[in-house]
Amino acid sequence: MIKYTLKRLLQSVVTLVVLVLIIFLMMRLMPEEGYFGEGYIRMDRVQIEAALTQMGLRDPILAQFYKYISGILHGDFGTSITFREKVPIAEIIKPRLPYSIYFGLASIIISLLIGIPMGIMMAQFKGRAPDMLGSGYVVLVKAVAPAVCYIFLQLYLSSLLKLPMLFNVRKPASWILPLLCMSIGNIANYAMWMRRYMVDELNRDYIKLAMAKGMSSTSIMTRHVLRNAFVPMAQLLPTSILLTITGSIYVESLFSIPGMGGLLVLAIQRQDNPLVQALVLIFSSVGIIGLFAGDVLMAIADPRIKTEYSGGSR
Repeated sequence: MIKYTLKRLLQSVVTLVVLVLIIFLMMRLMPEEGYFGEGYIRMDRVQIEAALTQMGLRDPILAQFYKYISGILHGDFGTSITFREKVPIAEIIKPRLPYSIYFGLASIIISLLIGIPMGIMMAQFKGRAPDMLGSGYVVLVKAVAPAVCYIFLQLYLSSLLKLPMLFNVRKPASWILPLLCMSIGNIANYAMWMRRYMVDELNRDYIKLAMAKGMSSTSIMTRHVLRNAFVPMAQLLPTSILLTITGSIYVESLFSIPGMGGLLVLAIQRQDNPLVQALVLIFSSVGIIGLFAGDVLMAIADPRIKTEYSGGSR
């Protein structure tokens, strides 16, 4: 287990280093006007070269990379060029980070509390009304583009349930629709896979043997079916995190939530390249951490998993 965890951790670190290198090279390959914003057209060549030298962009490439890595390790992502000119990016991100964390964690918890029981109910009532209703929900969520779902929920539920259309930190009722939008995809995933794993377990020979021996259906469900069905559910954690990240980028912008997802949209619109790249690095790092956590949870949940490297991966 320890050896497996260390290998997965090493793979995650290597992936993160490669990611940082790609972002560093992208910053160095972009046109020089990308470092100045709209003020570039008012600068002459001497001013441009002086500014680039001051930024360290005329230093040897290895020295630039070392400085870039050192800055990231110390929480220095550079300065904004258009969103808030010359303001450190860390200062821009800091007040927005809690909103994204709270909404992200809350949406994952809601997804677990609704999606897993929903999948269990669908499996128990396979082929009957609860299963058909749940399957209809899953198909609808998977078939319709997320942006369409979010806009539909914002327009119609706000009117039907008298909920605010935009986020207001002082009005808890305004938190409901954003959380719902960020949760519907993960709810569908958990319900779909929980149903599948439970149905698979119910069809196994050892379950049929337990039934033949007269074991109660409640004991079979709790001691065997649910226990074994929960094991592969651990690998859905990375998917949940990634779906939450991608969902937050649009949802935060749609509901005017002052989080990092909405900030990324604004940074792209204003062509603030250093801010965009810092946010991409943060979101990607969260995704890598999620993948690592999913691998470790999978190994903890099922000791039967072969932890020795065999040339493949999950």
